[in-house]
Amino acid sequence: MIITAQQVKELRDKTLASVSDCKKALEESGGDFVKAQEILRRRGKQVAEKRAGKETRQGIIEYYVHSNKKIGALVELNCETDFVAKNDKFRELAHDIALHVASMNPQYLEAADIPQEVLEKKRNEFMEEIKNSGKPEAVQKQILEGKMKKFSEEISLLEQPFVKNPDEKIKDLVNEYTGKIGENIKIGKFIRLEIL
Repeated sequence: MIITAQQVKELRDKTLASVSDCKKALEESGGDFVKAQEILRRRGKQVAEKRAGKETRQGIIEYYVHSNKKIGALVELNCETDFVAKNDKFRELAHDIALHVASMNPQYLEAADIPQEVLEKKRNEFMEEIKNSGKPEAVQKQILEGKMKKFSEEISLLEQPFVKNPDEKIKDLVNEYTGKIGENIKIGKFIRLEIL
C-alpha cells in the first residue's frame, strides 16, 4: 500500500509525532488511521518506560486562568534538559495539564499518594451505602472495590481522562509527549485556585 504525504501530514497534525514515525505507523497499519495512532501511542509508552529512570531537573511552571477569572491552576512540569523546557510542544503539554487541573480539580498526582485516612473514610461511606442492598457478600465486595477504584481515579491527576480527549488518561498524554520529545517528563506540584 502506498502512503501519501497527505495521510502522513494528517497523522502528524493529530499526534505531533515525527514524519518518519507517522509514515512507519501508517505502513505498519496498512493505512488505517486509528491503528496508526495506537501504534504511535504504544511506541510513546515504550520510550517513556525506557526514560523513566532519567532525572528531571529542568522544566517550567505553567498556568491557566479560566475566562471568568475565578478559576486558575499552576502546574510544575519537569524534563531532563533546559532545551526541552523551551520547546513549544513541552509548553503546550504544560498548558494542557494546567487547563485540565483547573477543569477537573484533581486532589493528588496518583492513586498511591492518596492518604490512607481518606481511603478508609470513603470505604466506610461506600460500605454503608452497599450493605443494605440485599446483594450477596461477594457481589457487595466487588461493588465496593469498583467504587474505590473509580474514586481513586477521579481524584488522581494521572488517572483522570484528559479533559480535551476523554479517551486518553493524563498519564497516557504524558507518555505520548515523552515519546514525541524523547525525554523523561514528570508532573511535579500542581495547585488549583477558585473564588467561590
